[in-house]
Amino acid sequence: MVTRIRFLGVAAYEIVGPEQRILIDPFLTGNPVAPIGPDDLERPDVILVSHPPIDHLGDAAEIAIRTGAPIVCGTDSRRLLLERGVPDGQMRVTIWGIRVEVGGVLVRPVESHHWSQAQLADGTVVTGSPLGFIVEPEPGTRVYHFGDSAIFGDMRLIGTLHHPTVGLLGCTQPKPLLSTFSPGAGRVVSGEMSPEEAALAAELLGVDVAVASHYTDPDDEDVRRFVDLAATNDRLALAPRPGQSVIIDGSRVTVEW
Repeated sequence: MVTRIRFLGVAAYEIVGPEQRILIDPFLTGNPVAPIGPDDLERPDVILVSHPPIDHLGDAAEIAIRTGAPIVCGTDSRRLLLERGVPDGQMRVTIWGIRVEVGGVLVRPVESHHWSQAQLADGTVVTGSPLGFIVEPEPGTRVYHFGDSAIFGDMRLIGTLHHPTVGLLGCTQPKPLLSTFSPGAGRVVSGEMSPEEAALAAELLGVDVAVASHYTDPDDEDVRRFVDLAATNDRLALAPRPGQSVIIDGSRVTVEW
């Protein structure tokens, strides 16, 4: 059996296993490195949304409306998706620890240390809890998506409880988007996790494959440093280019277009 994890830029991924197609944080429109547009995707079995900022929620509403795919998300993302026309019955709201099966996919939501809020069209600000996710596209392959989390000690507990084998771990910021998404005084110095913190997160989680996330350029200095730090004798570290897929074929891991 084979699982393909296609990197779509920033924190967007399409995970295709033998029987499941999972779409996570599908930010394509406005993503300067997205290899495809939202209309190019096949119907996913489920769409996972970690939290509502545009670089994560992205095109979830448009894809869900076009394909009929269900969405798993938090309460604030739900409010925004409802406003954009997604039927309530097409969504499943959850929170850390409440595992759900949607579209035939078992979704394990896990803690994420971040903020989560959205502004509705009438100016109302809604808040919720940001999510990380663990999914198992095939037996023995469990993929952890960090959502937008900072490092925290209970990542070790997540590893002990859920045994992720692949970690999609933010190690920088998508720098071409910072002026749009993070205006204000001063400057942003790091992502939610620095390269050093993301490499430590891979260790705490106990993953076999650590995959860089939350970037546009795999040659970014932070991304290269994460790969160098996260790679060990027992752990492979990768930074695919947008459009490339990490292929999990038993114990063999490759990166292919």
